[in-house]
Amino acid sequence: MPTDVLIVDDETAFAAGVCEYFTLMGVPSAHVATAEDALAFVAGHPVRLILLDINLGDGSGFAACKALRERADIPIWFLSARTSTEDQLLALGLGGDDYIPKPVTLSVLLAKVRAALRRLEPRPGSGRLRLDREVGRIYRGTTALPLRAREFALLAYLMDHPGRVIGKDELLAELWGDSAAADGTLNVHIRRLREKVEADPDEPRLIKTVWGVGYVLEPDGDAAP
Repeated sequence: MPTDVLIVDDETAFAAGVCEYFTLMGVPSAHVATAEDALAFVAGHPVRLILLDINLGDGSGFAACKALRERADIPIWFLSARTSTEDQLLALGLGGDDYIPKPVTLSVLLAKVRAALRRLEPRPGSGRLRLDREVGRIYRGTTALPLRAREFALLAYLMDHPGRVIGKDELLAELWGDSAAADGTLNVHIRRLREKVEADPDEPRLIKTVWGVGYVLEPDGDAAP
């Protein structure tokens, strides 16, 4: 399951409570207690938004923000009991996108997070597709698509072969290997991709089906590997 929100806070009970509440309310979340664990988590998992405390067990949230900002373009919100103007200015100057003082009502925090996540959603059909291999992301215009690992691999493979009809057997072999995946599994992933990249998933203009054979990514100038 993709992670919408990563909570970085050494107050374990608080972080676990926020994580559980968000996840139960349909916003999949995870929590870690240290800057080191946050960097490791972001390196291995797609994350859409980070809630970061200033006081961490292994150092400062300010340093963590700077390190995270150097590695990933993810919105970072400071969530801290420290409320001085100096702290807020430093947090925003280091790359933080918002500063929310503790204590905070979870329902209000959830509403703010949901609004932010909605703004991060790509608008289907707007902008070209671009594959950035260095960071392992695919962008629609300037917005990173919220792709699961298998969706990313599938779209990247299609982008590597624009204009070529790729058979279902080839896609299953390349992306699922020796697993028991079948046509239905592939069809589901193609459908999910179309919902994220097509203006009208029912009338796809980018990822087209070649009946009885497989799929083709149309080289119409929309995809830029």
